[in-house]
Amino acid sequence: MSVDIQLNDIVKLKKPHPCGSYQWRVLRTGIDFRLRCTVCGHEVMIPREKLEKKIRRILRGDTEINPNKQ
Repeated sequence: MSVDIQLNDIVKLKKPHPCGSYQWRVLRTGIDFRLRCTVCGHEVMIPREKLEKKIRRILRGDTEINPNKQ
């Protein structure tokens, strides 16, 4: 099962970044994702399979999506 993650979504992860933020902006999608921390601006590349396990919520505009309830 693949989670629907789109460009410019904000993903809330289960564990915080060392700067304290749980939220990351999606800059690139595909097999790998490029994410940017919303607080410090650090960018990482992460494989889709690994990211999907770490997501708690997806914020898309005014909508909050819980991928774990599907």
